[in-house]
Amino acid sequence: MIIISVLYTDNPTNRKELAHWESETLERFERKMTDKQKPFPCIPATIGFSTNQLRYGFVGDPRNEETISDLADMLRNYTETSREYGNYTSLIVFYDLPKDMKSSYSVEDYEQLFWKQLSALHEIDDVDWPEDIPTDPHNPIWEFCFHGERFFMYCATPAHVNRQSRYFDVMMLAITPRWVLEEFNQSPKHASKIKTGVRNRLKKYDSLDVHPDLNSYGAEDNFEWRQYYLRDDDTALSKCPYHKFIRLFKK
Repeated sequence: MIIISVLYTDNPTNRKELAHWESETLERFERKMTDKQKPFPCIPATIGFSTNQLRYGFVGDPRNEETISDLADMLRNYTETSREYGNYTSLIVFYDLPKDMKSSYSVEDYEQLFWKQLSALHEIDDVDWPEDIPTDPHNPIWEFCFHGERFFMYCATPAHVNRQSRYFDVMMLAITPRWVLEEFNQSPKHASKIKTGVRNRLKKYDSLDVHPDLNSYGAEDNFEWRQYYLRDDDTALSKCPYHKFIRLFKK
């Protein structure tokens, strides 16, 4: 067994070297990405998977400080190399959840844990926050930044039931650089067609309507933080949990 401390590139040889929980998790992720009977809604993600442009990371219990350190190392590495992987790349991070978490944590518990991950990442980021990105999450052009790069964040958990598009049997992050999304939008006609396809798939995939917080970056009524973590119903936090850490940006 090898310990994956930075980034993992999937191929048959590498997969044989994974720990048991890592290989099983990746197999379940593969089934989700390749399901023809129930296609995963995020079409760009399925393209990224099929073209092997995704990179993976495996980390431990999300409540542990060591896990944050490992995640930060992965994200730094990925930030510096992401443009080598293709225009549909994302970093997929799987957490090794203890059984007690899987059986007891609610959607709201994972929500708080997700925001603690982001705030802790910021605390150990050794690169200044980009000057052109506001530090207030309630600004429409705010987005999470790390190591000088802007990212769209996605979180899936074992607690989600109604929104299967946000379900995975371990806590999972999909971290997509803003440059990937900008490249995607270079062809407005193609992007519009894909976005329509994503929404159509969402309606079939989830037992709820498309969440009202899903929107487009930069729109006056859009807030990126609301899309990072969607609850299992149409409710949402009234204030971003990240606000309590804003003072760290100004030190």
